[in-house]
Amino acid sequence: MSQISEIFKGVVDVVRIEHDTMGEIAVPSNHHWGAQTQRSVEHFKIGGERQPKEIITAFAYLKEACAYANADAGVLTTEQANAIADVCQEIRAGEWDDEFPLVVWQTGSGTQTNMNVNEVIAHICGERGVKLHPNDHVNASQSSNDTYPSALHIAAAIAVSRDVIPAAERLADAFGKLENAYPELIRIGRTHLQDATPLKFAQEVSGWRELVNAPCRMLRAALPELQRLAIGGTAVGTGLNAPKGYDDAVCTRLRYLTGLDFQPDANKFHALTSKDALVFAHGALKALAANLMKIANDIRFEASGPRCGMGEIRIPENEPGSSIMPGKVNPTQCEAVTMVAVQVMGNDAAIGFAASQGNFQLNVFLPVAAYNFQQSARLLSDACDSFRVNCVAGIVPDAERMTENLYRSLMLVTCLTPRIGYERAAECAKLALTNNCTLKEAALSLGLLSETEFDELVRPEKMV
Repeated sequence: MSQISEIFKGVVDVVRIEHDTMGEIAVPSNHHWGAQTQRSVEHFKIGGERQPKEIITAFAYLKEACAYANADAGVLTTEQANAIADVCQEIRAGEWDDEFPLVVWQTGSGTQTNMNVNEVIAHICGERGVKLHPNDHVNASQSSNDTYPSALHIAAAIAVSRDVIPAAERLADAFGKLENAYPELIRIGRTHLQDATPLKFAQEVSGWRELVNAPCRMLRAALPELQRLAIGGTAVGTGLNAPKGYDDAVCTRLRYLTGLDFQPDANKFHALTSKDALVFAHGALKALAANLMKIANDIRFEASGPRCGMGEIRIPENEPGSSIMPGKVNPTQCEAVTMVAVQVMGNDAAIGFAASQGNFQLNVFLPVAAYNFQQSARLLSDACDSFRVNCVAGIVPDAERMTENLYRSLMLVTCLTPRIGYERAAECAKLALTNNCTLKEAALSLGLLSETEFDELVRPEKMV
């Protein structure tokens, strides 16, 4: 009996002894992972951020596709492939979530997460009567160096197409409804935080709508690059130990499983070392975050008050806003959106730095890139839905306040410029401001126009 086995003699109900090329190690008996997973658990007690569930789900898609590609090539039997596929489907359904304990802060290639998935699948299959080796069978024709980058792209493409874009489109639709509800309401515009010329409230909201739709187009443009996979490159991109046509076979199965157009990256040396597609796609996520920041800031400024701010729109009052000021209600949904935007912008910097660190035939910053991308996608999806349901859907313009501010604005003077010239119009505006009078009163006192002429020219509905 080995020394480690002797140590754990008598506690067999708590642990079992597993081995790998490094030797023996005790593994909790109530879990299905093996030696390499356990070594990672013990050697990387850093933070608490686990590998994203989306990455594990992506691995479950990938391992099933690889199993059937291997069966087609004669590397695995049909029985073995079916057994692997059954467990992969259960993993995707969330039945084995507790079997994936590894943190983000591990080997930069993600090898230990790849082996975690391999070991869990092999152990469960073994319990069901199909004996498999984590490396020789579940990881057949693969390397962590091509599976983790592939899982990273699969997870990113799924998150973008199934979560972020639909949530953003729902938010854009909510702005569209608000736009259509008030087609003729006119308000004063603002540029540089100063009064500007008028526009329709619906026109402003149409800008918010497009601020959400435009990044969706950018995300769709990024999907084809995310759908290029490193699988088949194995260790360094040469495809060593992978059957001919293996990458095509895997991607064909992935297209069937996910409905997404996954394709083999034609240059595996690029695929293993570069994360440019992730940078590009996350740039579109950052664009959405930046636009949401702008929209949320607009809304909370325009809803400011209720008596001492702009107060031109009203937003839902969801919860008390102060522990000391009774009756105060704050724009909390806007604040949540802007915090999400800040986090996504920080994640973008981390992903950019991670992508720049590809050395020779491999990038070794993959788990941190995966973690940040998935967090951004999750936060943006959730924020779009929360903002839509708890704020945007309940926005109501204060037409009376808008109209009052519209006619008090000095920038209506702009429509006088073609008749009296820029300099005389500026003189009129400055006089109105200095004397705290209306534009009409200033224009009449300067003898620039008659009252009838002023009324004919200063018509906000013709300025929009």
